[in-house]
Amino acid sequence: MTTDPTRVPGRWDRLFQLLKEMDADIEALYTRRGVTGMRSRFVRPLIRLSHEGPMTISALAQSLGTTHSATSQTVAAMRRAGFVTSAPGTDGRTQVVSLTPEAGALVPLLEAEWRATEAVVAALDDELDGAVTALSARLGEALAHRSMAERLDDELGADA
Repeated sequence: MTTDPTRVPGRWDRLFQLLKEMDADIEALYTRRGVTGMRSRFVRPLIRLSHEGPMTISALAQSLGTTHSATSQTVAAMRRAGFVTSAPGTDGRTQVVSLTPEAGALVPLLEAEWRATEAVVAALDDELDGAVTALSARLGEALAHRSMAERLDDELGADA
């Protein structure tokens, strides 16, 4: 028997695999529509930029409810893919992110995919008698009561 804990199937493995497969299916939709380089993680920030206009990475992160670091990495990937440009901000320490014309032309498809994905997830939730919504709500409540960090600290003990 191995002592490598990653060799034992985890309780979250199937959920993470399903989410990964769903993401891949979303990205494949864009490929089928002739859009190259689109990642599902780009969709929300691209739509947000289309509605709120150019903004700094910090402002975009705040608008999305994500960290500056994660948003900066996503912006860098979107820039490499040709969906955004960035220019120095007014103080020289910030970068202002803007959609490229190509990305702007994709916004109707991005929004249609977003709405379709929401509809599909709602239908799956209905098919499963509300299990997705119930699980998300119950998990959120449990973690609001005691955070993952607190639970990990308890599990590992004070010495870890």
